[in-house]
Order: sequence, then C-alpha cells, then structure tokens
Amino acid sequence: MSHERGRMVKPVFAAFAAALVVASLGAAATQLGPWYYALHKPSWQPPDWLFGPAWTLIFGLAAAAGVSAWRHAGTRRARVKIIAAFAINMGLNTLWSLLFFRLHRPDWALFEVGFLWASILVLMGVLWSFSHLASYLLLPYLLWVSFASVLNLAIVRLNAPFS
Repeated sequence: MSHERGRMVKPVFAAFAAALVVASLGAAATQLGPWYYALHKPSWQPPDWLFGPAWTLIFGLAAAAGVSAWRHAGTRRARVKIIAAFAINMGLNTLWSLLFFRLHRPDWALFEVGFLWASILVLMGVLWSFSHLASYLLLPYLLWVSFASVLNLAIVRLNAPFS
C-alpha cells in the first residue's frame, strides 16, 4: 500500500473502529430485562427492534463524518480537536445508556441527555470548520437524540420516582 493510500485508508478504519467500540459499549450497557419491560412507556415509543438499526445508521454516519473532517483538517492540532470532540460525545453517549439501563435511573439519564445533546451540537460546530458535509452527516444523530430526550422525559413522567 502506498504511503498516500495508507494515509487515506487509516482514518476510515480508525473511525469505524471507534464507532464499533462505542456501539458495543452502548449495547453492553443496554439490558432489556424485567425492569425495562415493567416500565410504563408512551404509546408512541418505537418498537424495540428499531433502535438497533437506527443506532447502526447513526454510528455509520458519525464515522463517515469523522473521516470527512479528518481528511480536511490540515494540522495535527485540528485533528486532535476533532478527536477530542468525538471522545467527549462518545463518553456522554455511553454514559446515558449506563444511567438508564444499568443503573435504572431514567431521571439521571434525562439530566445527562442535555449534555449529550449539547455535545452533538458542539461536535457539529467543530466539524463544520473542516467539512460542512461532516456536520450535516450528524444531523440524524441530533434529531434521534432530540426524539430520545422527549421519550426519556415521557418515561420519567410515567414512572417516577426512581430510587
């Protein structure tokens, strides 16, 4: 593999590996057991089977956004900025699943989802300066987390208090 081709391919593998790690962490934290099935949920909640394909699409688009921004970032400092923005977002994404599904605290997850949502906006802003396309690729993620926030609020209202 030529040096130039390797420089173009490595970000693709890195981005998709990072997306796979975050998706795997989120999946491991998501336990749809008796506690989850006993929750009262709004009638408009999508079926459980839809969440996997939705997140697969979102993580695939996020990986593509990372690759696009990386290829347009001209300096090491710019790439570190991209990685930092993704890392913060990925941490918040995983934390939400832990709070909601592992700790059984939708109320804490509702508080945390505001930070997750803001981190997506920040990430979109960071990527915008390198690639408008990269920023646009995160729009489904922002919309899905917006919807998930409203769903989280409905679950809290239907089931509170939590302890």
